[in-house]
Amino acid sequence: MRGDGIGVNKVVVSKTSLLTRLSRKKKVNSYENNLAGYVFISPWLIGFLLLTVWPVTQSFYLSFTDYPLLADPVWVGVENYTKIFTKDPLFGKSLAVTFSFVLLSVPLKLFFSLMVAMLLNKSLKGMSLYRTAIYFPSLIGGSIAVSVLWRNMFDLNGYINQVLAWFGIQGVGWITNPSTALGTLVLLNAWQFGSTMVIFLAGLKQIPQELYESASVDGAGKFRKFLNITLPMLSPVVFFNLVLGVIGSFQTFTSAFIITKGGPIHSTYMYALFLYEKAFKHYQMGYASALAWILLAIVASLTAINFLVSRYWVFYETDGGKK
Repeated sequence: MRGDGIGVNKVVVSKTSLLTRLSRKKKVNSYENNLAGYVFISPWLIGFLLLTVWPVTQSFYLSFTDYPLLADPVWVGVENYTKIFTKDPLFGKSLAVTFSFVLLSVPLKLFFSLMVAMLLNKSLKGMSLYRTAIYFPSLIGGSIAVSVLWRNMFDLNGYINQVLAWFGIQGVGWITNPSTALGTLVLLNAWQFGSTMVIFLAGLKQIPQELYESASVDGAGKFRKFLNITLPMLSPVVFFNLVLGVIGSFQTFTSAFIITKGGPIHSTYMYALFLYEKAFKHYQMGYASALAWILLAIVASLTAINFLVSRYWVFYETDGGKK
């Protein structure tokens, strides 16, 4: 009996030690796998830390300093923010212009891109070629060359006025008139609808055709189908494009800088252009950093509001058909 007990104990001990060794081996293998993963992502991780996290952290620090770029930054606390909100009239002006631009350009771009996507959502011969041709302007839409072309089109002696002259219509200086200058930038932004259109097109492809067939049996017309089927089913895509459109519009810089340079009379003085001039024209890097963080706060707040309001008009397919 005693010998049997000792034998059982030895078996138990051997099994325990075996399990311990297997557990240690698994830990070693797991560590090696994790290490290999970190090695593979290290280029991106190093780039993220050095090119994103570090500059953002530095920008936040510099927003509380007086930093003329050619000298060491001097800590001034919240002086930059106080001056922005109380003593700088261009802050309010640039913010008003940017908000006007966003309110005009984002809905127009969404509407136009959705209409084009619906036209392209057909099974016709050569449709892929048409989609490519329509999407192509978006690949070069934000470039300096397109901005220069746009300026030549809407100048006083530009192509638009030349075409109007053929019909005996006297053109105006579209980019030199304060009442029309912002509109030219809005049109340029709406013209760059390719990416938004592709996303809408992908969303339209996901709508079941059975819904439209059932609506046709009930006698629903095209407008009723669009209102009661297309828009509700497409609302998550609309919301996605809306959020991206608002964020992108607040960062508009190239068109305002190349086409109008913020004029005339600051009618196209975008917030990003205001920030750029403070940083690289007046060398007020601390002040510009404060402007950048204010812009971040505004965009983040609007994005949060969009997410809060979305629960009332964005519908997702879930179990039970609930929102």
